[in-house]
Amino acid sequence: MAVTEISVWKWLNLVLFLCFIVGVKISDTLAVEVPKPMGPDSGPLFLVTFPSLIESDTEAKLCASLLKPKGSVTMTISLVDEKSTEIQLVQQTSGRKFHRCFHFQAPQVSGDSVQTVRVVIQGQSFKMTEESKVMFRSYLPLTFIQTDKPLYNPGQRVNFRVLTMSDTFVPQDQMYSLVVVEDNNKIRIRQWTDISSTNWILELSHVLDKEAQVGTYTLKAYIGDRTISQSFDVKKYVLPKFDMTLNTPQTYNVADVGLKVEACAKYTYGQPVPGQVSVNLCRQHFTFIQDPKVTICLNETALMDDTGCTSLTFSTSTFFGTSLESSLQNSFVVNVNITEQGTDVVMSKSATVSITYEVGKVTFVDLPKFYDYGSTINAKISVSDFNGNAISNKVVYLLDRGQWRPKVLFNVTTDESGLAEFSLNTTNFPKANLYLVASVIPQLWFNDNSPHFTTDSQVVQLSQTAAPDNPTYSDLSIVSLQQPLKCGTTYPVTVKYTFVGETGDYSADIIYMVMSRGVIVLHGFKTVQAWASDTLTTGTVTFDLPVHAKMAPMVQILVFSVLPSETVVTGSASFDTEKCFSNQVSLQFSPATAVPGEGSILTVSAQAGSLCGLSAIDQSVLIMQSGGRLSAEAMFNLLPVRSLSDYPPGVEDQQNCLNVRPLRDVPTDQAYNTFKGVGIKTATNLPVREPPCLTYRGLSYYRNFPGVLYSPVESSDLVLNAPVPVELGELVRGDSGSPAVTIRTYFPETWIWQLVTVGDSGSTSVPLTVPDTITAWDTEAFCLASSGFGLAPPVLLTSFQPFFLEITLPYSIIRGEILNLKATVFNYLPQCIKVQVTPTPSSNFTLKSIGHYSSHLSANGRKTFKWDLTASVIGTINVTISAQASPSEQLCDNQLVTVPSRGHTDIVTRSLLVLAEGVERTFIRNWLLCPKGSILSENVKITFPTKVIQGSARCSVSAIGDIMGRALKNLANLLQMPYGCGEQNMIILAPNIYTLQYLKVTAQLTPAIQDTATSYLLSGYQRELNYRHSDGSFSTFPYSPSNTWLTTFVMRTFGLARNFTYIDPNVLQSAKDWLIGTQGSDGCFVQQGTLYHKDMKGGVDDNVTMTGYIVASMLEIGVPVTDPVITKALSFLRPLVGNLGNTYVTALLAYTFSLAGETSTRAQLLNSLRNTAISEGTTLHWSQTTSGDTLAVEISAYVLLAVLTVQPVTTANLGYANRIVNWLVAQQNPYGGFSSTQDTVVALQALSMYAAQVFSSGGSSTVTVQSSVPAGDVFNFDVTPNNRLLYQESPLNNFPGTYSVVAAGAACASVQVLCFYNIPTPVRVSKTLSVVAKVSGNCQATPVNLMLTFTAKYTGPKPTTNMVLVDIKLLSGFTADTSLLGSPPNFAPLVQRVDSEGDHVLIYLQEVPKGVPVTFSIQLTQTVAVQNLKPAVINIYDYYQRSDSFETAYKSPCP
Repeated sequence: MAVTEISVWKWLNLVLFLCFIVGVKISDTLAVEVPKPMGPDSGPLFLVTFPSLIESDTEAKLCASLLKPKGSVTMTISLVDEKSTEIQLVQQTSGRKFHRCFHFQAPQVSGDSVQTVRVVIQGQSFKMTEESKVMFRSYLPLTFIQTDKPLYNPGQRVNFRVLTMSDTFVPQDQMYSLVVVEDNNKIRIRQWTDISSTNWILELSHVLDKEAQVGTYTLKAYIGDRTISQSFDVKKYVLPKFDMTLNTPQTYNVADVGLKVEACAKYTYGQPVPGQVSVNLCRQHFTFIQDPKVTICLNETALMDDTGCTSLTFSTSTFFGTSLESSLQNSFVVNVNITEQGTDVVMSKSATVSITYEVGKVTFVDLPKFYDYGSTINAKISVSDFNGNAISNKVVYLLDRGQWRPKVLFNVTTDESGLAEFSLNTTNFPKANLYLVASVIPQLWFNDNSPHFTTDSQVVQLSQTAAPDNPTYSDLSIVSLQQPLKCGTTYPVTVKYTFVGETGDYSADIIYMVMSRGVIVLHGFKTVQAWASDTLTTGTVTFDLPVHAKMAPMVQILVFSVLPSETVVTGSASFDTEKCFSNQVSLQFSPATAVPGEGSILTVSAQAGSLCGLSAIDQSVLIMQSGGRLSAEAMFNLLPVRSLSDYPPGVEDQQNCLNVRPLRDVPTDQAYNTFKGVGIKTATNLPVREPPCLTYRGLSYYRNFPGVLYSPVESSDLVLNAPVPVELGELVRGDSGSPAVTIRTYFPETWIWQLVTVGDSGSTSVPLTVPDTITAWDTEAFCLASSGFGLAPPVLLTSFQPFFLEITLPYSIIRGEILNLKATVFNYLPQCIKVQVTPTPSSNFTLKSIGHYSSHLSANGRKTFKWDLTASVIGTINVTISAQASPSEQLCDNQLVTVPSRGHTDIVTRSLLVLAEGVERTFIRNWLLCPKGSILSENVKITFPTKVIQGSARCSVSAIGDIMGRALKNLANLLQMPYGCGEQNMIILAPNIYTLQYLKVTAQLTPAIQDTATSYLLSGYQRELNYRHSDGSFSTFPYSPSNTWLTTFVMRTFGLARNFTYIDPNVLQSAKDWLIGTQGSDGCFVQQGTLYHKDMKGGVDDNVTMTGYIVASMLEIGVPVTDPVITKALSFLRPLVGNLGNTYVTALLAYTFSLAGETSTRAQLLNSLRNTAISEGTTLHWSQTTSGDTLAVEISAYVLLAVLTVQPVTTANLGYANRIVNWLVAQQNPYGGFSSTQDTVVALQALSMYAAQVFSSGGSSTVTVQSSVPAGDVFNFDVTPNNRLLYQESPLNNFPGTYSVVAAGAACASVQVLCFYNIPTPVRVSKTLSVVAKVSGNCQATPVNLMLTFTAKYTGPKPTTNMVLVDIKLLSGFTADTSLLGSPPNFAPLVQRVDSEGDHVLIYLQEVPKGVPVTFSIQLTQTVAVQNLKPAVINIYDYYQRSDSFETAYKSPCP
């Protein structure tokens, strides 16, 4: 690239035009006032270069050239800061030219600082000064977050590491003020505060909730005010077993005979996929065309061949030559589907192929760059087709486009090699550059949408003498190197030079400068000699470029030379290097392939003492979503500067305008742009930059601006890597002995996630056991040492079973059904094998064989073996089948039978749930026995209905020394009910809080219990966020309207949970703000949304109940009673206290006013409740009606809370509370909960408060449980201070029958007798809530498809039910398609949610209106054959009133 000149006339035309408009008289000549050049004999010339951006507080480098000094000259280079403080960097005195670099210490700055480099050249009689700006920047450390996978299923663990390094990749320990996990709504669901790395690495994990919302989640690490983030995706997915590749040409040429499409599919372990390919090829219409019929498509299908590939060639004639072609895009869209044989699993990919009408091209060959006026130019023209093949006998035209209208000079014809020679005499041309065009047509223009040959346009420059006023087109260029440049290798770099128009004998220095990461790493020069006899001086010089790790990932090479004419000739090039690091890391598996369950050794090699982070995931994950893995590209993208390609803002120097005077050319910016393009600043007295404007009679005329400005404008473009927060997801793409038996049970997605240390030898061996997944494991590792970071190239370990076994089982069967058990053996060896398939006998089932147990399997063949399985027990049974390759003398496919040396046996064990016939029922008795030094005795008579299913009954007795112990044992399962709505989910949260509070107060909280309970809190918190609205409110279902009651419930629970786990304060505050927004001017809170538990109203206005509940909730979480929101609400409630007439609201307000500390109001409410209490022996409780109802537990619990809230609790009140507790304990279900969410939450809160009040750390008791049968069961349970929380249980054997329960001692014990049994599905009895089912279908279809239609009906006294659940047990061997019920947010009317869990489908109905039957349908598909199918049960029930329930059975119409 050379510094050239263009005539200023281009600018002056504008000046003349403007002057004509304003009436200014222009003289015959115009002037450009330019400082007079010093000339060849004047000197000295200087050029100082330095990076435009320099890291603060580092050793920096600048380079200087001094030419033509003419005596002793002193060069002084100083740095002037913003306060005009000057610091001398370099002072060099010389009487000879030089090119050298100097080191200096960059100043320490905070952020960015623009300073000035001042260069002063002083001789005996002159002094010259030039200044140029430079920016110093404080670089921040490099921090990244690594996750083990790019995507996760809900419920999976997210493993991640946080690592910080210097900007030179040296690791450092770091304190992170905050590390958070944000969900897809940017809500924090987990956080760690003030946490430090250990040995440079911070390793953390987070378990996603099983109902986590799908979307993009973000990990964030905070260092001061810096934020580093990394995203990952949460999806519901099943890992693909195979991947597909689609090969199409990038461009289709209209001269092609057809378009070839090739599709291939291979399993992750490398074997071909059998199946079918469907290809859809379309040429689509332009987006602005509305008619979709314009699009033209072709479709083809084909089977995969033995290699797993298919190739199809489409005739494209349909797409061209039609009347619609002008409406079609110039591209094809290829959509390919591959369907796997046997499973019908489909994988899709698409590609776009651009269409080109270029059928050939014309190019000049051997055309010179320069010519002497009057000489003859000899050259050739080449013609080739679109594939590069030569075309002979083709007429081509040579045109001159240097005129207004292009002119045909002559035509020539190509020879057999596709070349046409020509000679062009330049005598009759103007004395100027030649603009030549080669074309197959005698014109320059052609239709882009018709077949055409491209033309070639070239400029042949006129050779002329160079001078400062007339520099010519000299050139420096760098010969390209093969990329990437390898680290540890030295490359010869060749620079081509062409010097034109210089006069006399002269020498010129070609200076080279190499930059990497914005720093000068190499500098030098080569001298070339030119002679007066050579009008054109050409040649090459070479210098050595050693490449090392600190130069990665790119080097920039700048070359320049100052010619005698003072022309500055420049050239630059950039070359990618290997992305290498100073710590060289490698991985190697031994063996490189393994069978499942086999041992493998992973050898990690790195610098001695390195700490390495290893990671290996199933390659199927990367098929689902590529990227997210560590890569060298990702690491280098963390660098604050990879390369400089412009100047930072504020660094480009301003220039003054030139005054117009005598006619003269102005130098263009080619040299300046070359320096700027590599981020190098110059301070020089050489003409390297074109002025930005001309000044004429006080007006300034700017380049590239069609107008007049009165002041210059500074450019502030910047192209460099700024130190901004980086997401790796945005940066990256990314023989031991064989065991005789493989039992495959371990199928992780993340196999390896661990840290290892490399010893003094520079390597370490990590013993591993290969998981049971048949796949390839993508493995990566990074290593850290004090010297730097290293990243290993990823390696694959292929886990492959030569043959393997697959068992097909349903989720469950019913005892008495006959399961068609299938075991399929797949042979993926290229040879035939003989397999022996053997099921393991069991007393739990019987097997009847169908066919033979052994068979030959040809190469890549498969065989299915069948048995009839009949289960003889109830519960979970294990089915184990083995397949073993055995020798055989029989030929198979005319080949000898092979026995693999590794993996010759495969054993698979699968579990199968065997259910009893009919429906399950429960018998339960609970006691809280506190003997207090005496003896307490209870009797229980265990009885069952006469029609109990034989063998289905099972009974047990349990004892635990704490009231809260039974709930503590079942914290995750307090209700044997689904958790599919926003209220039900709270059962995971709230009871855990009260249990933790109780254990903490009584000093019984152990780390293990706290970890377990906290994990449930975290899970419940995450899940509840699924029901949050953008305004901060919550709803029962994600797409339901906001619900005041649930929002209060959530606010209360989240507020209490803050003591044990992280709750995003914004979530809590926004819920509170939303609730406050529903408060009226009278203090009343207005109920919004559906109150699914309608009995809570009980004849009282919703808003009274709601106001009491909200006030109590706010007081519980610490809102002061003096808060205006509270005082207004209490003022609203007080006048109502004497006229409630509703037990539920009375109990709730008793607790509310107890929390508020209003003793008189509290006493009034409690006295009212004493009058309505139901007293039964030693128990006391309340009910909304005399006949009892589902609110009894909740009402009684609120009374207990009111009694215990005011401290101190008197002995009388404690005795009163004890009677309530006795009744509550008796109502507990087998798991420590009650009947629904709200009563369980309030009751456990009350029980925990009571248990804390009466807790005593001393005392022991013995509970004896004895059967009345002689020599029957006798069980003793000792309850001591040391085993208070120990859950003790024994099975009972003498049932039906009577047992005595006796407690003696001083400690309390919670005792439970529990039985489960089955009865036949009850005959339909008239109930207020019922369901009727009908089944239809085609029994001859394969597979069998049935339609199950059910109708729910309510005939009770209320207008509608509460929320209703329909629990459908599927027929054995069938799966359900619930799409007819809709999907969120567009469910069928009344349907709020649909869940499929195991062999059940759960349907949530908002309500069932009275007298209005509602009908729904689901489709059932048989996936496993089961004979003698038993009926399946549909259970419908009111969630809040379980007495409103109904069961019915349905059966298959197929025999």
